[in-house]
This record gives sequence, C-alpha cells and structure tokens, in this order.
Amino acid sequence: MTVSEIANRLNGKVRNDAGKDALAFYAGDFLSRVMGKAPEKCCWLTVMNNVNVAGVATLADVSVVVLCEGVTPDERLVEKCAQESVSLILTDMDVFSSAVALSK
Repeated sequence: MTVSEIANRLNGKVRNDAGKDALAFYAGDFLSRVMGKAPEKCCWLTVMNNVNVAGVATLADVSVVVLCEGVTPDERLVEKCAQESVSLILTDMDVFSSAVALSK
C-alpha cells in the first residue's frame, strides 16, 4: 500500500513521503517490542512522538510511521524521518480504528 493510499484510508496528513510502500502493518508503543516484532517494510501505528521513533523505524526497516489520535510530532522526529527515508503520516483516528481501516 502506498503512502497516499494509507493517508486516504486514515483521513490523514502526510508529513513526509519517502516513496516506500508498506507491505504489512504493526501497532505498538513499546519501542523494544517494535524493534523485535514489526515486520520489515511495514506501516507502524503508534502514539509515540519523539525522535526515537525514527531510530526504531530505521532499525526495524519500517516504511511508514502513522501517528494516531491527533498526536503532533516534535520537529526532531519530522526531520529524522525525512533524513532516514521513513514516511510520516498524522491521523486523528485511534490506533484500533486505524488498524481496522487499513485491513479492509
């Protein structure tokens, strides 16, 4: 699924489009679990909004990070995602509703 397709399903706003498709989805906020469990090239649904999210996304080979529940990223996160070629999408939907919308 492309970044724009994900954003459309979530009524989201794309902050960074690195042009990488998501082949799977993962939801979680414990960064150590994401590093060990998120599938490669996935779309990660989270409410975490600090620069460590970009680092974990890079280590886990995550293609797209979606910040749910209206969470606003700090500028360091936006910059680091762009630098590391990780797409970043913002949505007001909660994590569960986002997962349901993406699974259809």
